Amino acid sequence: MDNYEELLGKLLEKLAETNQTKTAVASGPKSIPVGISNRHIHLSQQDVEKLFGYGYQLTKLKDLSQPGQFACKETVMVCGPKGAIEKVRILGPVRKQTQVEILQSDSFKLGVKAPLRLSGDLAGSGNVTLIGPKGSAEVIEGVVVAKRHIHMLPNEASQFGVHDGEAVTIEFSGERGGSLANVIIRAVENSGLECHIDTEEANALGITPNTEIVIKKNNI
Repeated sequence: MDNYEELLGKLLEKLAETNQTKTAVASGPKSIPVGISNRHIHLSQQDVEKLFGYGYQLTKLKDLSQPGQFACKETVMVCGPKGAIEKVRILGPVRKQTQVEILQSDSFKLGVKAPLRLSGDLAGSGNVTLIGPKGSAEVIEGVVVAKRHIHMLPNEASQFGVHDGEAVTIEFSGERGGSLANVIIRAVENSGLECHIDTEEANALGITPNTEIVIKKNNI
């Protein structure tokens, strides 16, 4: 009898924990804001100075949704073997390594290799030349097409029932509403909840900043 009561007690505790988890997930945020990204550049300070002059500091134009990140007034030209794209916006603050994020169609116009990558995964990526008002900078490795992803805080990931690095499917509303697979969760501190896709994906799917996006989870 004692063993039976002990097992029953453990079972009830487990059920209570499960219900608490489900409640936390159910009470968490459901709809996710969407951010539509055009081509842009993250520069190292070394390359900032090559393009704009010694000691130059980037000028903030406006804050972005991700804490601490901002669009800059400065733009540069991106040049490849087959063509060039003018006035590509720089985003701040400066990074350790320069990263050029382009659209898939841009890679054909420029004539460069641009693998589909998450930000910061630059090994073996493409190369271009950047032209600024004071000089040029060779980007030997750092040209990518951004993988679609969702920024969130770790506690938000718990509410959604996902984890950092997980590939999920999202569902979205609108006239062309549907679903997209292989959306990567980026759950780290100092993040703002937002799903990032590029302008080509958004245009093809009719997605706008007002589109409702949710993570598709069979157990929710």
